[in-house]
Amino acid sequence: MSLISRILPASNLFLDMDVGSKKRVFEQVGILFENSHAIARSVVFDSLFAREKLGSTGLGQAVAIPHGRIKGLKEASGAFIRLKSPIPFDAPDGKPVSLIFVLLVPANATDLHLQILSELAQLFSDKTVREQLAEVTDVQAAWKLITTWEPYAADYR
Repeated sequence: MSLISRILPASNLFLDMDVGSKKRVFEQVGILFENSHAIARSVVFDSLFAREKLGSTGLGQAVAIPHGRIKGLKEASGAFIRLKSPIPFDAPDGKPVSLIFVLLVPANATDLHLQILSELAQLFSDKTVREQLAEVTDVQAAWKLITTWEPYAADYR
């Protein structure tokens, strides 16, 4: 079972969200986590925005993984958003982003959040997965695609 599958409830997937900027994505995610985790939307927004100021979380290939540390959060949690129209995200390839996975971790998170970020990078480096996520029309199908994906074998003996 992947780490991603443990942190992504089906209720945290959104297809064709209609927003025009990174700021609006962070605002919408703030509302989501306020409703699902009782974390003030401003805390979520500020955490994501502060991390983004350190450098873009855009990976390229139309993907971004904004992430932030949240005081009072008990365990890591994620949300997947496919945008209706791509938005600028300062990705290394200069292309706009349409597939976004938001990761929130406890303020005192250790290596676990780095392991989750690594899995997410592996997931989104898979061209077939990106193409399927860009085309899927059903939230449950998108959730299944993400949560049943298995990370690459780590055994290099």
